[in-house]
Amino acid sequence: MNMNRQKAIKYMIIASILWSTGGLFIKLVDWNPMAIAGARSGIAAIVMLFYLRKPKIPMQKNMLGGALSYSALLMLFVSANKLTTSANAILLQFTAPIWVALFSSWFLKERIRKSDWAAIVLVLLGMFVFFIGDLQTGHMEGNLIAVLSGIAMAAMIIFLKLQNEGSPVEITLLGNVLTFVIALPFFFLSIPSLKSILALLVLGVFQLGISYILYTTAILHVSAIEAILIPVIEPLLNPIWVFWFTGEMPGHHAIFGGIIVILTIIARNLYQTKKGKPILHQN
Repeated sequence: MNMNRQKAIKYMIIASILWSTGGLFIKLVDWNPMAIAGARSGIAAIVMLFYLRKPKIPMQKNMLGGALSYSALLMLFVSANKLTTSANAILLQFTAPIWVALFSSWFLKERIRKSDWAAIVLVLLGMFVFFIGDLQTGHMEGNLIAVLSGIAMAAMIIFLKLQNEGSPVEITLLGNVLTFVIALPFFFLSIPSLKSILALLVLGVFQLGISYILYTTAILHVSAIEAILIPVIEPLLNPIWVFWFTGEMPGHHAIFGGIIVILTIIARNLYQTKKGKPILHQN
């Protein structure tokens, strides 16, 4: 698909907005976490099949690596949310920009500029301020799993950028199928309610299926750093959805941290546009 950088960024912003609804709808599902992850991925896989019609899934190392890292990301993040606080889980997952910066210089040969490192530091600072009121210690196992989910997210982005046969959408299709198969045994532990099934449909179709179609369609048209900094919008929107539907007001730290992150991403985007830096991608 022919796409310019600005359109790709818009796709990523829409994908991030869709991802941000996950916490709200997952709370509506009364079911085993692995079963939730598997059912959501199964529904998303169907959505992607409708989009692709005739998917090309060559069994090459980049395809398999991307699918495995994507599947690991989904399962690790669900597990982290069960073993530590949601704030810890999302904050530690979004150490991913550091890993992307390191991996992209090794595997993609993308030069990480000083402005990129400055943006990464400011985003991580904003994320820390955003969640400072909710951070808790004493959840070592869950915190470690959350860090691993950040590494899995970074690996997924690198493999998506390395994809040169078929499209990156096929990687997430295969990853969703893998997640569904791995989670199958957990489906039989209990039966979800009608409310849970409806929430799972929303999660599978919009929060995972359509969102990753948009994200993977756009990723070849932005740098690896942009591919991880733009999705930071996702955790910032979570408290907005909570406030909208429950009336729970975000704290001062959340508002201040969110402003830091959003202004950093906007400033970096304007700077890159002004400098006219070419976006590296694989053909």
